Amino acid sequence: MNFILHIWRQKNPQDEGRMVTYDARDISPDMSFLEMLDVINQGLIEKGEEPIAFDSDCREGICGSCCLMINGIPHGPERGVATCQTYMRVFEDGQEIYVEPWRARAFPLVKDLVVDRSALDRIIQAGGFVSVNTGGAPDGNAVLVPKTNAERAMDAAACIGCGACVAACKNASAMLFTAAKVSHLALLPQGQPERRQRVRNMVEQMDREGFGTCTNYYECEAACPKEISVQFIAQLNREYLAACLDGSEE
Repeated sequence: MNFILHIWRQKNPQDEGRMVTYDARDISPDMSFLEMLDVINQGLIEKGEEPIAFDSDCREGICGSCCLMINGIPHGPERGVATCQTYMRVFEDGQEIYVEPWRARAFPLVKDLVVDRSALDRIIQAGGFVSVNTGGAPDGNAVLVPKTNAERAMDAAACIGCGACVAACKNASAMLFTAAKVSHLALLPQGQPERRQRVRNMVEQMDREGFGTCTNYYECEAACPKEISVQFIAQLNREYLAACLDGSEE
């Protein structure tokens, strides 16, 4: 398969940046999008040119670092997968593909397709730790968790923190990410001691980072590689309202 790639190149945050066109020739349809970029980079290195900078780690849809905007869609045209799980067979032979980094004020660009997503880490850090009481470990059956809560908590915990929800949102909101991180602990017994303070801290940190507000366009859910439901945003709003009404410091 052959493709025409238009890729964003920017040396550093001070550089203006521009789209640069590359020809991708003899690409196997079974290559992942990142493997295709590896082939492009190998050709650039052989010609003595600067390779395209992009993030990747696990390449198994777990780490969330492969954050690319492909033809205006976070992670590409397929739903429920990260960029590393997007294969070239989903594109048409000869297709033009536009590749850009996440575009959000809270995600400053580092180089080419790499952005700094540490704002998401700081939101998690603001949530603090889960209390651990010393003493003998309780029997597993002594801590009862309703099946519905356990399943919903696992659904929320599936978030890999890639930031696709932010990139897809016209307001660059991190509500879906924050909602997932707040909800999975709020639904379990282990998360109860710091429940009120945790949600206040995380929402306040989210606002400090410069993320936008949620206006219910549901683009975040559509772009999420783990298909996190927007219902968790409603859960976050309830948690935050209850915390504000409570007003206690835990």
